[in-house]
This record gives sequence, structure tokens and C-alpha cells, in this order.
Amino acid sequence: MRFLEDMILKLGSVDRRFIFLLIGLAVLIPLMRPIDLPIRTTPTTEKVYNAIAEIPANSKVLMSFDYGPSTKPEIHPMTLGVMRQVLRNGHQIYITCLWPDGLYMALDALEEINQEFELVEYEDYVLLGFRPGNEAIVKGLASDLRKVYTVDSKGTMLADIPMMDGVNNLKDFQFIFTGSAGYPGTFEWVQYGGDPTGVPLSSGTTSIQVNEVMPYVQSGQVKGILAGMPGAAEYESLIDTPGIAIQGMAAQSFAHLVIVLFIVLGNLAYFITERRERKY
Repeated sequence: MRFLEDMILKLGSVDRRFIFLLIGLAVLIPLMRPIDLPIRTTPTTEKVYNAIAEIPANSKVLMSFDYGPSTKPEIHPMTLGVMRQVLRNGHQIYITCLWPDGLYMALDALEEINQEFELVEYEDYVLLGFRPGNEAIVKGLASDLRKVYTVDSKGTMLADIPMMDGVNNLKDFQFIFTGSAGYPGTFEWVQYGGDPTGVPLSSGTTSIQVNEVMPYVQSGQVKGILAGMPGAAEYESLIDTPGIAIQGMAAQSFAHLVIVLFIVLGNLAYFITERRERKY
């Protein structure tokens, strides 16, 4: 027993640099060598998956990239997962951006997805791009899309894009998904897009936004929500395509395990020291 207590005391007083090293390794190893940890999906994530699975064949899906580089680790895996499911089901994707950085996020996503699907522009997708105006853009899309966009992100006239035939406002889409990191984002799409037109809408948000969006999910205005990196990992599991989100959750889990271990050891060392001081 004395030997065990001495070991705990030594571990409890270990140099903090060693702790930082262990945490670093706990993060790096799962990222470099993926570890297959079980992922338990939540009902809100399953709602998003099921809502997209129920879209009628050959539908038009609007995806809005409303986030930037700072929230890319959380939201980008979600948008990639949704794009994969939409394309596998044979739907067409129309991309808008309420954030300036969203255009670059969309281009990055298309580059990665193209490696799997060999996408054909103007047949599989249209990148409409960014327009300034926040919620005014959503209102404009709901009433007359062609007043907001006369050309796509490359400057091609919408009238010259076959995929745009018959697409005049949000009612011409069968589903809307927004990857949202804040304003403008989910709230604006619900209030000025989904609710007025009746088009089903789902969202992927940062973890910190989840509590604010949940009332819309509970009311049925938003068809489920992908909540931060855990939601992205759950979605990757549902579409059976492990990616960076599952790797990130493994790294996070191991890092938390190391932190909790040293918290426990530190407390045990404290109580052992206190007991010995009282004894003598």
C-alpha cells in the first residue's frame, strides 16, 4: 500500500511539460492512425439523415455555406457528409453563401467531393456564390432568385445554365441545408426561407449554437440538427463514410481521458499528502 501511495505521489507531482506531451500524443496518434471508436447517433442527427433520405427522386437541394475558416473543423465535415448523401441519392446541388468566406469553403468542399463523384458542373451542381445582404438575400431568394443572382460564381448567365431551368425561387427546391456558424445563418433561413415557403430545412451548427437552434428543431421548423463535431461524426457514421470528424472525436476522447486521469491522480496525491501530514 505504501509503495502504491508513493507511486501516486510521484505521478501527481510530474513535470507539467510531460503532461502536455502526453496530451499532444493523445491528440496526434488518433489523427495519424485512425482508431475505430463506436459512434452512438442522436435523434437530432438521425432526423437530418432521414429528412434527406426521404427527398423525392431527382430533386433540387439548396445548400448554403454560412461559415468560415475559424469554424471549418466543426461544420465542414457536416457539409461534406450532406453533399455525399445528396449526390448518392441522385439529387442536384445548388450552392449559395451568406458569408464571404463561405465561397471558399464551398470550393474546397467541391474539390474534395469531386475526387469521389467526378462531378459535372451545371449537371450535378451549380455554385451560385456569395451575395452581400444577409437576411435580405434569403428574402430575395424566397421571392425571385433571378433578381439576386443573374450570374453564377464564374460569371455564367443563369439563363445559359440548363440546371437553372424552372428554378425561380425557393419553392422550386425540395430541400434546404445550411452549414451555419452564426449570423447570418440558420435563424435567417428559417424565418425568411423555410417558414414562408414551406420547403423542408435542416441545419448544421457549431456546438455553442445548438441550444439556440433547438427550439426550432422541437417545433418542427428545422428537420433535425447536426451539432458540432459530434454531430458531424454521427453523420459520417450514418452515411458509412468515416472522415475527419470521427478522427477528431477519437482524438478529443483520448485527450479528455488523459486530462481526467491526471486530475484523479492529482487529487489522490493531495489527499495522501494531507493524511501523512496529519499523521506526523
